[in-house]
Amino acid sequence: ATRKSRASRSHSDTERSIQEPDTPNNTTPPTTYMARWAIAIHGGAGVDPNLPEHRQEEAKRVLARCLQVGVDLLRAGATALDVVEAVVRELETDPCFNSGRGSALTRAGTVEMEASIMDGRGRRCGAVSGVSTVKNPVSLARRVMDKSPHSYLAFDGAEDFAREQVIN
Repeated sequence: ATRKSRASRSHSDTERSIQEPDTPNNTTPPTTYMARWAIAIHGGAGVDPNLPEHRQEEAKRVLARCLQVGVDLLRAGATALDVVEAVVRELETDPCFNSGRGSALTRAGTVEMEASIMDGRGRRCGAVSGVSTVKNPVSLARRVMDKSPHSYLAFDGAEDFAREQVIN
């Protein structure tokens, strides 16, 4: 039997979340229950009131797609870190959002991206900033956490590490 998810929407149009109830055999969850997992994503600090309606709708579609990527991975048993990285990669790849491909330009007209990722259980983190040649900075941040003695690399140091790790 499949499990039904309880979806909720926050007050912000740029947030989406889903909780997977911990209920056996597709039964109706009690009023109070412990979720096996929950996932929430957001597309920034809010919606620009001057953003055309069609752009707002596109952002909602992208968020729904990204959320579904995370839900599918969680249902397949992926780790929380793998899910976070995959969902953020989706956001970074879509030009609709101010990250990765859709990054805002600096005053000089260049892209300088940053990303961070944390593992609460292991009390580990990785972060990068000032990167301009990496398509998905979150994956570089994950690699900093997993494959280096550092927790944060910036600018040339982050770019050098990306080349060493063959991350493009």
